[in-house]
Amino acid sequence: MNHPAKTICIALALLGPIAVFSQSDNNQGQGKAIVTVLPKVGHAVPASVVDQDLSIKVNGKQSKVTKWKPITGPDNSLELVLLIDDSARSSLGTQTEEIAHFIKALPPNAKAAISYMQNGRAVFSRPFSADPAEVLRAFHQPAGSPGSNASPYFCLSDLAKNWPSANLQARREVVMITDGVDNYDRRYDPEDPYVTAAMKDAARAGVIVYSIYWQSRGTGDSSLYENNAGQNLLIEVTQATGGKSYWQGMGNPVSFAPYFDELLRRFQNQYELGFTSRAGNKPEVENFELKLSAPGTEIDSPEQVTVYPAAQTK
Repeated sequence: MNHPAKTICIALALLGPIAVFSQSDNNQGQGKAIVTVLPKVGHAVPASVVDQDLSIKVNGKQSKVTKWKPITGPDNSLELVLLIDDSARSSLGTQTEEIAHFIKALPPNAKAAISYMQNGRAVFSRPFSADPAEVLRAFHQPAGSPGSNASPYFCLSDLAKNWPSANLQARREVVMITDGVDNYDRRYDPEDPYVTAAMKDAARAGVIVYSIYWQSRGTGDSSLYENNAGQNLLIEVTQATGGKSYWQGMGNPVSFAPYFDELLRRFQNQYELGFTSRAGNKPEVENFELKLSAPGTEIDSPEQVTVYPAAQTK
C-alpha cells in the first residue's frame, strides 16, 4: 500500500538540512586591512600595485578583493601610539632626541600620543595631538622597576580595547618599546594565552603593532633564555598584526633612528584593502593570508583580521 504523504515528509526531512547548510554557506561578510608594500633590496619603489597582483585567503579559502588603493593625501589620517614599557631601564633616555625627531617627522595628517605600560594598562597623560610639542610633553624617563608593566601584552590588549579615539577611518599603529618578556610566563610559549589575546584584541581594533626591543633589566639580571623569549613573542605579535619587530642582537640598540626612518617609509607606502569572506552572525577574528605577485616588492599584511557580517561592516 502506498503512503504518498509519508514519502513527501521523508523527502522534505532529507532536503531540510541541505537547504539550511546551503544558506549558511553563502553568508557573505566583509573585512578590511592595512597592507604595507615596500621595494625589495636593490629595487626601486614600485610605481603601482593593482588588485590583480593580489591573492587572498581567509581561513584557507579564497576570497575576493573589493577595494585596493594607496593611502595618500591629507584626507588619510594616521593615529600613532608610542607605547613605552615603564619598567624599561632609564638608559632609554639616550634615545630622547631620536624619539623627538620621529614625532616631529610624522606626516601632517598624523596624530600621536605617548603611553606607558603600567600594571597591565596603557596609561596616557595626554590625548592624541597633531602638535609634536604637545605629544612630547608626555614623554618622561621610565620608572625602571622590573615587572611594573605586569605584562606588555596586558598593556597592548588594554590599548586595543580602549583606543583613545572614535575615528574608525584612521590607520591605527602602535610602536611598543619593551623587552617583550611576559612576567607571568618568562619562557617562550608560542601559545601564551596573554599573547594570543593581545593579537586578537589588536585584530578586532584594526591595530598594526611594531616593536623595538629594549631591555628592562641589566644583562646581569636577565638570562639569554628570557631575552630570546621576549624577542620571539614580539615577532609573533608584530607579524600577526602586519607590523615588524626591530632588534639588535640581545643588547639595546645604539640608536632608534634607523628603525624610525623605516617606519616613516612604511607609513608612506600603505594600502587599504577590502575583501569579502564567509561570515557568521557576529564579527569574528579569522586567519588571513595575502600574497603579492608584483616583482621587486615585499609585503607585510596581518595574519589575523576581523570579518563582519555585511550588515555590521565598519
